[in-house]
Amino acid sequence: MVATAMLAAGPSPVAANAAPVLVFPGMEIRQGNQVCTLAYVDPGLKVAFTAGHCRGGEAVTDKDGNVIGHQAAYRDNTPSGSTVSTNQMIADYEAIVLADDVVANNILPGGRPLVSEPGLVVEPGEAVCHFGIITGESCGTVERVNNGWFTMANGVISQKGDSGGPVYVTSPAAPARIVGIFNSMWGQFPAAVSWRTVSEQVREDVGVTTSLAAPLG
Repeated sequence: MVATAMLAAGPSPVAANAAPVLVFPGMEIRQGNQVCTLAYVDPGLKVAFTAGHCRGGEAVTDKDGNVIGHQAAYRDNTPSGSTVSTNQMIADYEAIVLADDVVANNILPGGRPLVSEPGLVVEPGEAVCHFGIITGESCGTVERVNNGWFTMANGVISQKGDSGGPVYVTSPAAPARIVGIFNSMWGQFPAAVSWRTVSEQVREDVGVTTSLAAPLG
């Protein structure tokens, strides 16, 4: 399923003299009755991303009910049930246009910046980490790379509420680089959709110049 809307931001209702709401990767977000984790934030464009299956109405809030933005586009064909073919293409992203009056940054809860290199892909055995609002940061390795998504093992964990969280690679004294958006558990393996694939889908769905897809700058 694909849905798009105009990328038009507007002010969110914030009490007079209240401190601006901070939006960052790894924070808790809510839409309707859905509670998820924010994957990536582009502070310049004021656009953020999470899993498409986290959608639950256009308005997106933080855990305190402050509106931080609105759904602009999504794809979600996450299979129902407990099994999925490794050949099946899984699409699962939501783009959120942030409100004018929020403050956005790209800093993970642990203090490390999270940056986008859309051409970056992971390989089996490569070290990765995942951040979710329930389990925090957990790290392991890529178990298998499939059709637009990959599974993880050897330490990566997840629980309900971690959906949409960032999956990233790290190196000493350097920013973390996002490689996926957490999707679900398939059998015993946590799984994420590829950030490279998401970047291509955003360009197709929204048709705007963004920093997500390499050809778009």
